[in-house]
Order: sequence, then C-alpha cells, then structure tokens
Amino acid sequence: MAIFAESGSVVLFYNNDPNLSEPMKSVIEKTLSQEAIEREERFGAHNYHPIPVVIERGEGVFVWDVEGKKYFDFLSAYSALNQGHNHPKIVGALIQQLKTLSLTSRAFYNNVLGEYEEFITRFFGYDKVLPMNSGAEGVETAMKLARRWAYVRKGVPENEAKIIVADGNFHGRTITIISASTDPDSYGNFGPFTPGFIKIPFNDAEALKAALKDKNVAAFLIEPIQGEAGVVIPDDGYLSACYEACKEANVLFIADEVQSGLGRTGKMLACDHEGVHPDVLILGKALSGGLLPISAVLADDDIMLTIHPGQHGSTYGGNPLADKVAIAALQVLQDEKLSENAERLGKILLKELKAISHPMIQLVRGKGLFCAMVIKPANGKDAWDLCLALKENGLLAKPTHGDIIRFAPPLIITEDQLNECIQIIRNTISSF
Repeated sequence: MAIFAESGSVVLFYNNDPNLSEPMKSVIEKTLSQEAIEREERFGAHNYHPIPVVIERGEGVFVWDVEGKKYFDFLSAYSALNQGHNHPKIVGALIQQLKTLSLTSRAFYNNVLGEYEEFITRFFGYDKVLPMNSGAEGVETAMKLARRWAYVRKGVPENEAKIIVADGNFHGRTITIISASTDPDSYGNFGPFTPGFIKIPFNDAEALKAALKDKNVAAFLIEPIQGEAGVVIPDDGYLSACYEACKEANVLFIADEVQSGLGRTGKMLACDHEGVHPDVLILGKALSGGLLPISAVLADDDIMLTIHPGQHGSTYGGNPLADKVAIAALQVLQDEKLSENAERLGKILLKELKAISHPMIQLVRGKGLFCAMVIKPANGKDAWDLCLALKENGLLAKPTHGDIIRFAPPLIITEDQLNECIQIIRNTISSF
C-alpha cells in the first residue's frame, strides 16, 4: 500500500491487491485525521478513549490538528503543560543539553545532576530529592520511602506498615497504586492486590484521626485537590488539620502534587494554600513543561537516607537531559509568575463559569486555573457530547468519570485569551 498526503487528505492506493488491474481503480480518500485515528485503533492498545482530534503542532496555549485547524488547549495534558506548548526557554535548555549528554545512568556521576538536586531542594525547602520519571513512579517511590521509614525509624514490625489513602484518589495505575484505589475502572479485574492500605473518606479529618490510632500506620497519602476525580476541593483547614494529626501520631504526610502542583491552583503547591509543608512531596507532569517524563520525590534526610545503594533507582531517573529541562521549567514558573497568573485569572474563570445558567450544569468548582463543570445529561446529550461541540468551536477539553469536564488551560494564558475561551464555552453550552 502506498500513501500520498496532499491538501489535508490522504489517498491510499491498494496497489498490492491482486484483484485490481491498476491502482487507480481503488482509490480511497480519507482525511488525515481519520487515517491517524484508524491506525491507532488498529495497532495500539485500546486503553484510552480520546476526543477525535489529531494534534500535529502546539505553541503556547494553542494546538493545530493535521488539517490545520487551530484550538485552545484547555486540558494542558492533565497539567503537564502549565508553561504552555514548546516554551522556548525550556526547549532551548533541552536542545543545549542534548548536544552534549543525554544519559549516563546512575552507574556514574555526571556534571548536571548535582546542579539540579541543589536547585530543586532549595526551591521547595527539602534536604534531598530522589529523581524518577513518571508520576506513578514518584508515588511508588514515596510509598517505598514511607514503609522503609516506618520500619527503620518508627519501629513498625516488618511487613505490617500501612498507608492511609482517601476515597476517590488517583495516584497512577501500577498494581500497588490501584490497590489503594476506590475506582472500579482502575482496579477491576487486576487483582490480586498489594495489601497495606487503609481507605477513608476524602475531606474528613476526623476519619483520619480515627485511622491514625493504628500504631502501624506509616503515612497518609493525599492529593491536596483530587484532579482525576473532577477537581474535588476539600474544605478550608482540612489539609492543615490532617497535617497536624499526622505530626501528633508520628505519621508521614505525603502530598501527591503531580497534577495540583507547580502553579496550577494559584500557588506553587496546592498545599501552600494552607501553609502545609509535606514530609514527602511528589512532583511530576509540569516539572518538564511537557517535554519528557520527569518526576521527583522530595524529603528531608531522616526519611530519604533510610534507602541505601541498590534499594531503589531508575536507569533514566535524574538523567542530564531531564535535569536541565526541570531546572528551566521551574525557572519559567517562577520568573513568569505563573502561579500569580493562575490565581488572578482563575478567579475570573470560576466566576464566569458559575454565571452560565443552563439546565445541564449541575455544579462548577475550582481553584486557580483548575476548574470543573459537572454536567447533567439532557435530551440524550452528556459531557462527552459537550466536549465534542467545544472541539468543533475551537476549544479542547475532556470528560472525566463520565459527567465532569475539567478546564485547565496553560498558565501562560492571557486575560483576553481566557475571555475568548469563556465565550466559546458559554456559546457552546447555550447551543444545547
């Protein structure tokens, strides 16, 4: 089969079909998007259900599909693109380092890792960092650290350490992480599961205090704002109450800020809204500005130094390319005051979304540029249909849990651009 692309379409010549006398008798024209989607469906695992748009290029707050249509990106790759698509300073750091050295593994020292480790630990106020790649790896690392600390420092009997988690959590998709999940889509038919988790209601400090009476509890693992659950925001004072309860019980407070951190909610960390400094901090996604997988786990020496050589690691974790990219990504967040921009524009976004009156809108909530709209199906239309209509009108968003739409644009968005997006959302909903 030969493929020729021209003027926004792809022409397939099935010239290897023995039933054809000549290739031109069986010309099938498809859009470039259709061809790309069908190819993914044919050769890729069906573990995602994407919005039917095939993105070819991105810059700032915009993306373009293979036919050349322009869209506002209102998902930001689940907040991995807080600095926008292809931020020139982050791309520049990547290219410069790529010319010199990309990977050594941790079998050897390199001249960049120490620079990154010093930068990020000073940036967030910790003694040590353990660099990894994906957010799920960061969570796994934090859980291993918590268990190790419980045995070495707290004196919990071996193999009896427990970690408290909250209902509705989403920390990733490894076997151990889904063992902590309460979402059947995450854990269904994937057992047997890893033991050692206690599940309590989210936004219930009293439930945590009750669970902390178990002397074998090592840690409380929490998303300060539950992103995948639909931007679920706890009551004011919840995080600080949980932190204090953990301190009193000699239990580690672990914050999964992979999605809620790095400026998204109007502070550098969502925990900063309540002045909470987690014992263990997990970062990912926007730590690279969307250029490659980078995650980090930060803690002080008393926790971090319980792990010794050979007991945890990653071939790619802390590679020189990632180190330079992460430094640049954090500098952009700081230098361009993206947390402040998210706080200011987030108030506008939340106010305007709440002002939209429509029977399909059940609830709007948010903090910073991290908002969600709960949709009530009507006349055979639901959140998925609304997102398809938004796509047609030039704005990309995606439902979660079937009835919730997250709105999370890059933090570099301007007020004029945001107002244009709000108008698209308003007009689209009004058309239903």
